[in-house]
Amino acid sequence: MSIDANLRERAAKVVPGGMYGHLNAALHGPSYPQFFVGGEGCRQRDADGREYVDLMCSWGPVVLGHRHPAVEAAVAAQLATGDCLNGPGPVYVELAELLVETVPQADWVMFSKNGTDATTQALMVARAATGRTKVLMAHGAYHGADPWCTPSPAGTTPNERADLVEFVYNDLASVEAAAARAEGDVAAIIVTPFKHDSFEDQELPVPEFARGVRALADRIGAALVIDDVRGGWRIDLGGSWEPLGVRPDLYAFSKALANGHPIAAVTGVDALRAPAQTLYSTGSFWFNAAPMAAAKATVETLRDIGGIALMERAGTRLREGLAAQAASHGFVIRQTGPVQIPWLSFEGDATLEKGMFWAGACLEEGVYLHPWHNWFLSAAHTDADIDRALQGTDAAFAKLRARFGAD
Repeated sequence: MSIDANLRERAAKVVPGGMYGHLNAALHGPSYPQFFVGGEGCRQRDADGREYVDLMCSWGPVVLGHRHPAVEAAVAAQLATGDCLNGPGPVYVELAELLVETVPQADWVMFSKNGTDATTQALMVARAATGRTKVLMAHGAYHGADPWCTPSPAGTTPNERADLVEFVYNDLASVEAAAARAEGDVAAIIVTPFKHDSFEDQELPVPEFARGVRALADRIGAALVIDDVRGGWRIDLGGSWEPLGVRPDLYAFSKALANGHPIAAVTGVDALRAPAQTLYSTGSFWFNAAPMAAAKATVETLRDIGGIALMERAGTRLREGLAAQAASHGFVIRQTGPVQIPWLSFEGDATLEKGMFWAGACLEEGVYLHPWHNWFLSAAHTDADIDRALQGTDAAFAKLRARFGAD
């Protein structure tokens, strides 16, 4: 029995199902390992010692590479003096100042631990500010795992989603219609910076949609919330809609904010400062100093090394290489989303049979990516790393052709 199989067997006896949530390897495919023991740069090792070029970056949190020296040095220095204390350390103020300086939209910051914390906290601020209840959100969008937004209804009640009114992403008329259905009771419009629903091709925002949503929020007196948990710190350090010239009232950040250390943040405009102050929103570990030190080092390093440009370079090299490989093996593929947050799907593969097979073949070739969730690149992915990954994906395309034939 492999080490991974033994760990799964033991886990099944003491954890419901052995594993749960988005890291449950049973959801990804039969060959995916469940347990990992190490990471360095853009490589990860599973419990049985197999190494992979990591194109998932721990599902997004790792943006500078695993165990980045500047981040880990900042964490070690903070741990040497204290982490979970009776109040936050000075780094709490330093990080808040850095985020306000870095994100043009931000006049203030509130911290928590996970992306779900941040999106929920943002909606609480919006409701406190407006005295309203309804939230407009895109159909199929993922905003976290609290009862109001979890994609699974298990353990929740219909009432917990009763205040959500859905629209179609990139369809401004549908947002207007959703606002009309809410009959003047809209507290917030929450939107992802690009459409990244699982099992579907990604979709970049149409500029007219982004500007229209901003204008609608202003017209009806609702807060515009951008859930930048997935895109934040990979698209633009100022927030993912900054290149579009559209700023929300509230940004929700997490994932890559601290290069794998647990922290989330909501940034807001000055008009929402007083309502935010009325919230009772807290957690025993929300103000730990070490993750804040990690976040400060991460943001500073991304800024100083031009991290986003590095990820764009790696993503472009990967996308061009995959396009050439697919064509040479006779497959029609679609590559969608920002190049630094990519996904690949196969034309006519509604059941994901080809996608699942190809992703499993990539895994066999030492490349860890995903068949139905978007991937993530980091600033640690060099040209040589992308070329190594492309060796694996090319071999996987060859296996796919042998199994299914060309398109």
